[in-house]
Amino acid sequence: MPSIKSAMTTRTRPIPSLRWWIGGLLFASTVINYIDRQTLSLLAPYLKVQYHWTNSDYANLAIAFRVAYTIGQSVFGRLMDRVGTRRGLTWTVIWYSLISMSTSLARGFYSFATFRFLLGTGESANWPAATKAVSEWFPTRERALATALFDSGSSIGGAVAPFLVLWIYFRWGWRPAFAVPGILGFLWLIAWRWLYYSPEAHPRISETEQAMIVADREESRARGRNNLWGDLLKLPQTWGTIIAKAFPDPVFFFITEWFPIYLVAKGIDLRGGLIAVWIPFVAADVGAFIAGGISGWLVRRGKSLGFARKVPIVYGGIGMLFIIPTIFTTNLYVITFLFAFVTLTYAGFTTMANVLPADLFNSESVASVSGLTGTGTGLGTIIAFKLIGYLTDARHAAGTHAFDPIIIAAGIVPFVGMILVLFLVRNNKATEQGLVRRI
Repeated sequence: MPSIKSAMTTRTRPIPSLRWWIGGLLFASTVINYIDRQTLSLLAPYLKVQYHWTNSDYANLAIAFRVAYTIGQSVFGRLMDRVGTRRGLTWTVIWYSLISMSTSLARGFYSFATFRFLLGTGESANWPAATKAVSEWFPTRERALATALFDSGSSIGGAVAPFLVLWIYFRWGWRPAFAVPGILGFLWLIAWRWLYYSPEAHPRISETEQAMIVADREESRARGRNNLWGDLLKLPQTWGTIIAKAFPDPVFFFITEWFPIYLVAKGIDLRGGLIAVWIPFVAADVGAFIAGGISGWLVRRGKSLGFARKVPIVYGGIGMLFIIPTIFTTNLYVITFLFAFVTLTYAGFTTMANVLPADLFNSESVASVSGLTGTGTGLGTIIAFKLIGYLTDARHAAGTHAFDPIIIAAGIVPFVGMILVLFLVRNNKATEQGLVRRI
């Protein structure tokens, strides 16, 4: 890697606030990532009819993605810490873009399952890579907002996907609806390969911005140590970070992958109910920036980092309870409002969960911890999806109430997760020993 001095001598005209352009690239990657993965869930009500799938069959397709995603989060998280963000994310975007396009060749349940597994393998690297990039490019006081920026891409991707995917489907069929979104990843790679380098070696970074980033990183290294998986899993802060993702995220994935089927089960026509599909995603996007702004404001006001991160976690855990009242209504607008409120508050919870690895651990461990959180989320989601498929098929005769037990659990589990995070993520003996950073 070139030294700072050699980078300075070859530097061309600096790009002002370069780190936020990097953040914009991470945001775009997440948008594309979610458009690709949302395609199947949006087409599921139609593919279920065409291929005679039950809810359990669809659950198994979703689980095929989640199994690969679960394994890949930890594997690629460790890989990102070894090969670096630029090279690692390049490989994975090429992989999942090719697989997204190739899904148009599927001919039935087993080929769909294979392609979903391969897609999950490639897409699993996005969050560990983005979290690592944020830890490399953003000082502590800006990480929550930077994390909110890239994480909001999931909401924007979820909001854009219905318009793109269903528009293609109703005109040309489901095969082009899978193939066309896959092209977006290759367009993104052009910008990524041109713009992304480490702060120390980037030829377009200003001296002031580089000095700020490097100084903050040196301070962070002084406050934490690099750890292996075995060492990390001995720390309560690691488990608190895992729970912060594993308990609320399956609820959001239920919304992203089951919401169209849920609306149909409620007796709502998908074409007329499109507002319910995209508004919760927009609300989640707004919620991510609200949480990042609140957390950053609290840090600037002199509050401890732990307090600043836990405020959105608390209102997120409480706010997600509001998914439960949807069991009492089939009104499209009431359902849309309640789900939007849930995703808005969820975004605060998950944004803080995404930034905790960078807050608690040094740069060489950030992607590894982020990968572990993704694996925990994946395991929780696999269990949840299996139960959703089984219970909704078993309760099919219940009509609009088929999803009621799932909805009740979706409100309670994140609230329990909030309590556990508050208990586990705090300064303790490991902090005094320098194993994790003080918050």
